[in-house]
Amino acid sequence: QVEVVESGGGLVQAGGSLRLSCTVSGLAFDAYAMGWFRQAPGKEREGISCILWSGRGTLYADSVKGRFTISRDNAKNTLYLQMNSLKPEDTAMYYCAADSGPYCSGYYSRGQSRGQGTQVTVSS
Repeated sequence: QVEVVESGGGLVQAGGSLRLSCTVSGLAFDAYAMGWFRQAPGKEREGISCILWSGRGTLYADSVKGRFTISRDNAKNTLYLQMNSLKPEDTAMYYCAADSGPYCSGYYSRGQSRGQGTQVTVSS
């Protein structure tokens, strides 16, 4: 059984930073690409970043490119998302999930193996 626990969210002012973490168990973590997606009330789910199984390749949505950095520690089965220069439009529940294999395909944004998420609220 896959267990995913996201943490690190909170309330921050515009321009601030947060670092999200996602710990995964019950999955061969280093065999899968991993991604972060977010869901805001009344908005479509948005896949925002993905990282290859090895950590040597990353993808970002245009909305977060240059501000967010995804990383992973396979020894700790943990995924991270460093979020800088936060904007009010980044306010959402953030989730992590595994992709369908070692490379990014977008599958992670379906959230099949997501956790309960962590809320990020950015005030103006």
